[in-house]
Amino acid sequence: MNPVAGTGAAGAGEGALRLLIVDDQPLIRRGLAMMLATEPGIAIVGQAADGREAIDQALATEPDVVVMDLQMPGVSGVVATREITARLPHTRVVVLTTYDHDDLVFAAIRAGAQAYLLKDASEAEVLETVRAVHRGESRLSPTIARKVLQQLRRLGTEAVPPAPGPAPRALQGDRQDDALTDKEERILELIAQGLSNKRIAATVFLAEGTVKNYVSRIMDKLHAASRTELAVRAIGRRSLG
Repeated sequence: MNPVAGTGAAGAGEGALRLLIVDDQPLIRRGLAMMLATEPGIAIVGQAADGREAIDQALATEPDVVVMDLQMPGVSGVVATREITARLPHTRVVVLTTYDHDDLVFAAIRAGAQAYLLKDASEAEVLETVRAVHRGESRLSPTIARKVLQQLRRLGTEAVPPAPGPAPRALQGDRQDDALTDKEERILELIAQGLSNKRIAATVFLAEGTVKNYVSRIMDKLHAASRTELAVRAIGRRSLG
């Protein structure tokens, strides 16, 4: 589908946050586009009705952020998220869905989603999440965070349910993790709070590049494939510790 004429005019211009909206329900898709296009600094670069269109449009427009539904005909939002984040590493995905099933939550996180919101989220929450993800932060709605915590408590040291298709490294139990240093534990906690590398650097008085190296090392130690997985791991370590 082509971008809707007139959307993004308020935010158009150099440096605007480029946003792609994906949802199989036209009213929701267009409503989101109209709402977000009125915000300063945001330009709607396209809309898509399913995962295949989302992938095609993302590759064509290279958006900064994709607002992604999950349950769609044809190619699902999880598959589209995995493909987009693999091929466009600088594009970030915000899941916005009606569904909060455990398997979908973990599948979306493993696919590379940086945020997971339910469709009962307020307009302000959606907008703030889009902007936060663009800054390099991660977000889980309170409902989803609670489900993640409950799931990790149930599973203990078992692996969480696998994502469909070829999956990156699993979220393993703590007994299979390499031990973190005190500094790494502190940085992991700040990641779980959704802070970007820049804000973490200011908090722990390190250079941003040094924080980036710490994050990579923590991801290796905890077998995580994304910052959002690290946030999930931090929640699990608190609940199981």
